[in-house]
Amino acid sequence: MSREVKSLPKGTIVPNHIAIVLDGNGRWARSRGLPVTKGHEAGAKVLRDVMYACRKWGINTLTVWGFSTENWSRPHFEVRKIMSLIKLTLRSELDTAKKDGVRFHHIGRRDRLPHDLLQWINKVEDETRHNDKYYLNVALDYGGRDEIIRATKRMITDGVKPDEIDEKLFESYLDTANQPYPYPDLFIRTSGELRTSGFLPWQMAYTEFYFEQDHLPDMTVDKLRTAILDFSRRRRRFGAKDICLHLTFKPEMIAKLEIAWWRLRKIPKGVRLRDYAILHLKEQYGISKKLAKSVAALLIEAIVNGEEKKWQAAKKTLKKFYELLKSEVKLAFEPSIAASLEVKLWQEINGKESPEKVGDVEDAARQYYSEVYRISNFQATKVAHLWVLANIEKNLAEKGFGDEHWEKAENYLQKFYSALKERVA
Repeated sequence: MSREVKSLPKGTIVPNHIAIVLDGNGRWARSRGLPVTKGHEAGAKVLRDVMYACRKWGINTLTVWGFSTENWSRPHFEVRKIMSLIKLTLRSELDTAKKDGVRFHHIGRRDRLPHDLLQWINKVEDETRHNDKYYLNVALDYGGRDEIIRATKRMITDGVKPDEIDEKLFESYLDTANQPYPYPDLFIRTSGELRTSGFLPWQMAYTEFYFEQDHLPDMTVDKLRTAILDFSRRRRRFGAKDICLHLTFKPEMIAKLEIAWWRLRKIPKGVRLRDYAILHLKEQYGISKKLAKSVAALLIEAIVNGEEKKWQAAKKTLKKFYELLKSEVKLAFEPSIAASLEVKLWQEINGKESPEKVGDVEDAARQYYSEVYRISNFQATKVAHLWVLANIEKNLAEKGFGDEHWEKAENYLQKFYSALKERVA
């Protein structure tokens, strides 16, 4: 079991609470011709790494769904194996939990769990009850509807009157009551399943969702890190609107400026190129003319370095470019990351002429636009695709395949800026 955990980039917004549906152990095993129980063993190992990484990154609360109220319908030998692995994990992690300040809490029903497992649950809860640095919720025999029904029954038993019920009182009867962060910030489900299956329905009203394609046994710490970085880029409004306007440009105007900028890059450097760069940047980011002059000079220098394949020099200049931009524009990107991603994007798109060979380019573009404009990778998909199509047309035009490719590039750019504005506005 690997214990190597990469640090998160400076400025990463770390979720206080992550909830994970541990899915795909059985399919992982069957696809490899292994017994289902081997899949659960592999998943349990991954879970230990995930728990460790969450603590290293300062995530206060981790909630994992290990067994649902519906899972009792599985074969008896599989249920027995799952319960055995849960008990083994509790036993092996107890000392670490006490050392690291983790408070363990079971959520779900207790009356149907095996007696020996319930004894360990009680033991671990009791021995970690004074810890408050981290919280680990393990959902066993848990169902979201069942939790709400149990909470309602307890209120009735306690004689709560209808006019006394409000959200605060109701949540005090839920399984996550009295925790510092009962509401998950990020929900992750492995195995490519696009549903919550009723996990924490009350608590996840404003949770951000992230769906991992791989099965749990292949859910590495690096993939968890990717999910957290994707979460960090999202702008969470909680039903309200953004305080400020991020992009106010007209897509058709920016597209024309971009095409002019692209076509002028091939002539000797001069005042005209600089003027176009200033106008373009001023319009795109809504910045002052004074700042536009400063960042335009840096951008031109970075592009020249890029065209000469001086990538480190380009990255260094771009970092200065983004540092200046960040001081005025209301976007929360990290300059060094934005610079690295843009240079990677330049390297990937160079010379590409066919949409069939741009998978890596689109991935790089998604990462770049996610970072700079703080949108999720999913939200950046359309934006990245349109940017790549525009650049393919530019490459074709620059290689002499006809001016109609400049027209197509401008059309794609206009669609690109419209899509970007829709995502960020």
